[in-house]
Amino acid sequence: MAPELERRTYDLLRLVDRHGPIGSIQLFELMQLHGYDIKDRTIRLRLSELDDLGLTEKVPGQGRQLTTKGRAELEKGDVNTRLEQLRARIATLTSRVSYDPIDDSGALVASTAYLPEANVDEALELIERLGDLPLGPILVSLEESRDDDDPGDVRLTTASSITLDGVLLAHGVDANISNADLLEYEPRETASTNDVVPQQGGHIRRHIDVINGEGSSIDVVSLLIEAGRTDAATILEEGEAGLLVGDSREFPINRFEEARDLAVATRRSLGGALEFRRPREQSHLPSGTSTWAFGSITYIGPGELLLTVLSEYGLAEDWETLSGTIERSELESVQSIRSARPEPMLDD
Repeated sequence: MAPELERRTYDLLRLVDRHGPIGSIQLFELMQLHGYDIKDRTIRLRLSELDDLGLTEKVPGQGRQLTTKGRAELEKGDVNTRLEQLRARIATLTSRVSYDPIDDSGALVASTAYLPEANVDEALELIERLGDLPLGPILVSLEESRDDDDPGDVRLTTASSITLDGVLLAHGVDANISNADLLEYEPRETASTNDVVPQQGGHIRRHIDVINGEGSSIDVVSLLIEAGRTDAATILEEGEAGLLVGDSREFPINRFEEARDLAVATRRSLGGALEFRRPREQSHLPSGTSTWAFGSITYIGPGELLLTVLSEYGLAEDWETLSGTIERSELESVQSIRSARPEPMLDD
């Protein structure tokens, strides 16, 4: 296995892959064009090292090309880069949250689904039915796609679960997303079984699967939805327990009451379902990695609900779990949106 490589080396491998077979002089010029202040001798020495690692090989009279091992290493480097970008995006969006669940105002993190116009009415009906469950309220924004690159005619947007992490951060509670969770959810309220607080927004029976996103370069919430692991239809059609996607975050146990109150207020205003656990109650989780120093909040957010339902019913052409930020004032009830939509024209 090759040792951990620096970003500059991955860029060098990428250029060899794109232009190879290629000589060191051309690589030197390309690296300079990409902003690297580097000497041609350094390029030659690095290529020699990459040859020794089995990542590049000489083609007589033409220069270097990538080996199979080199291409695999490049793909690993691209994964690491995308993972860093995902983490940075989550951190950036979380820091931009100004939403106050008490005042029910401010900026929150958005999830967006792209739909053809023909699917909008059915999508709104499904979301309204979600809102009638303990998961409600589900507030959304509906607007025409902003440019030709959008994959659908309209954008349907609601609050992402990451909004909760921004709310906590704004109050000095440092929460860290630990897992994406496939959860068995029952659409009924239940009495508290611990000394914390009753579950909010229905009952999360158990964690079916827990995925740590540490090694993934894509949002693992999307991964679970795209894999067809969810079963929101049973919840909507039969009122029985089904499978939904949420995420869990850990936070310092000495801020437990404050974190709990902020999470409950956020859920009441934006919708979804919550589960709280002190560390001693986390042994049932498949990961079982929490320590006594941390508490846990699992949140099925409105964004995850929206994307799950639209995916299961085949209504969304594409989606973004983290599409940016949106002001709370831009979200409204489905009933308001449906009443403002023009009546469909009837054929003669």
